[in-house]
Amino acid sequence: MPLDLDAMAREAAYSKYHFARAFAAAYGETPRTYLTRRRVERAKSLLRTANLTVTEVCFMVGFESLGSFSALFKRMVGQPPSEYRAAAVRAGGPPPIPGCVVMMWTRPYPTEEQSPRSPEQARPTIVASSTEGGERTR
Repeated sequence: MPLDLDAMAREAAYSKYHFARAFAAAYGETPRTYLTRRRVERAKSLLRTANLTVTEVCFMVGFESLGSFSALFKRMVGQPPSEYRAAAVRAGGPPPIPGCVVMMWTRPYPTEEQSPRSPEQARPTIVASSTEGGERTR
C-alpha cells in the first residue's frame, strides 16, 4: 500500500483534510513535506552507509522517479545524490554495508504465515497412458 495522505487519514479515521490540518498543527509541516524530508534523510543515510546505486536508494525510500528524486535531493541537500555519496566515500572510505544485505534486511515479509501445500498438490498425479499402457506423471 502506498504511503499517501489518503492512506494516513484512513488509518487515523479522519478525513484527509482534517488529518492534514491536525498533522500540520502538531508537527509544523504538512504530511507531504514531512514524508519527503524523512525520505531524503533516509536516502542520505543509505548513500553514506550502503553500497547501493542511487537508483536503488531512490526506490527503496519511496520515490517513483529517479529524476524527481535527484532534483529534490539536490534542492534539499545542496548537491546531487551521486556527489553526496562521493563526498562521504572520500571522507570515510567505501560504504560498510553491502547493498545485498540492505536489500535483504529491508525486504517486506508476509505478516501471516503462508499455508502449507495440500497433500494433493504435493503428490504427482498418475494418469494412464493410452498409447503404451504404462503410467506417467503430470
